[in-house]
Amino acid sequence: MTSILIKNGKVIDPLNKINKKMDILVKNGKIAALGANIKEKADETIDAKGLIVCPGLIDMHVHLREPGREDKETLATASKAAAKGGFTTIAGMPNTTPDADNQTVIEFILSMAKKDSIVNILPIGTITKGRKGKELAEIGELKKTGAIAVSDDGSDIQDANVMRKALEYCTMWNMPLLSHSEDTKLAGEGVMHEGLVSTELGLPAKPAAAEEVMVAREIILSELADAQIHFCHISTKGSIDLIKLAKKKKLKISAETCPHYFTLTDENVKGYNANAKVNPPLRSNEHMKAVLEGLKDGTIDVIASDHAPHLLVEKFKEFEYCENGIVGLETILPLVLDKLVHANILSLEDAIAKLSCNPAKILGIDKGTLGKGKDADITIIDLEAKETVDPEKFESKGRNTPFAGMKLKGKALYTIVSGKVVMRQGKLE
Repeated sequence: MTSILIKNGKVIDPLNKINKKMDILVKNGKIAALGANIKEKADETIDAKGLIVCPGLIDMHVHLREPGREDKETLATASKAAAKGGFTTIAGMPNTTPDADNQTVIEFILSMAKKDSIVNILPIGTITKGRKGKELAEIGELKKTGAIAVSDDGSDIQDANVMRKALEYCTMWNMPLLSHSEDTKLAGEGVMHEGLVSTELGLPAKPAAAEEVMVAREIILSELADAQIHFCHISTKGSIDLIKLAKKKKLKISAETCPHYFTLTDENVKGYNANAKVNPPLRSNEHMKAVLEGLKDGTIDVIASDHAPHLLVEKFKEFEYCENGIVGLETILPLVLDKLVHANILSLEDAIAKLSCNPAKILGIDKGTLGKGKDADITIIDLEAKETVDPEKFESKGRNTPFAGMKLKGKALYTIVSGKVVMRQGKLE
């Protein structure tokens, strides 16, 4: 394997509390050495002067679509989008076709990823069979096959006893449970946030309470089962307040949010903008401010994309009938850098932690660090690079983004996976 010497960069590794100019030597796919002015020769030298060198970024919430909906996305195209965005590892949600509720689907994803992917792809299994919320999937078998977590993302388990049992099983198997928190009765047929804008537009709406009621239930069940639970795509002030209280009690709670919840509000739905339709929905300004505060004070541990590619014909229908979701792998890092780091809401170190070591810890994977002997998954970032979001240049098959035309400052220049450069100077190898 090619050896690489990364020189003159500012290395930021939150897990090891490194934040200084250093060189990194990569050999045989591993971090061989870190230090000032490494003299050893390598097959390739990357001059990272003026750039940030950090652990390979991890997106723990991606909809890969394969198997079953390869017309929307494949493991190959998703991996290219991830590499372009600076991500070396992505975790695939189980709402594939068929659902990843059995060993065969998990084995398929792992074998196809080994063949087609240029980044690390980690499959997530379902909590219940068919994501129907009734009968538990074979959680232990899913783990043995290679699933790193379980989730029914896209739908939620309405039966509290089923969720309690799921948490108990996950504790037995040391599996993180990722919760899509939504009370379907409260959410009803809602297609956007319940508030003034939904009234103006005449659209059926979901109250913030539809998320918050289930977050409260999950916290109570987590304490009952002494189980780890991770909250996906948190979007409301009430949810953040509840999670903050749970963390004060030292419960095994973690949470993520997505860039659209700290950059956009329900005002972006005006004009019946299909690219602003997500689930949970974009909230009011009050909730967006709470998300920003939750990121700042550490209540929210992770920033994930919730990458959800759709066909244009599925997205551009009447607002009530179009699909939920946006593509995010190629915009998440620039949005974090521009809207959080450059805006002095998060330090660069905190932002990198929420995109690397924090998701690694929650998923229980040995990544998210540049420690000696660890996998050489590395992202090199240019904080000053300016680029306008152009969906036609995406590596993803999806074009459904509300950020088209937005000018953002900061992006990944290099993506290195297990010691192999898969993106160089912003272009895939």
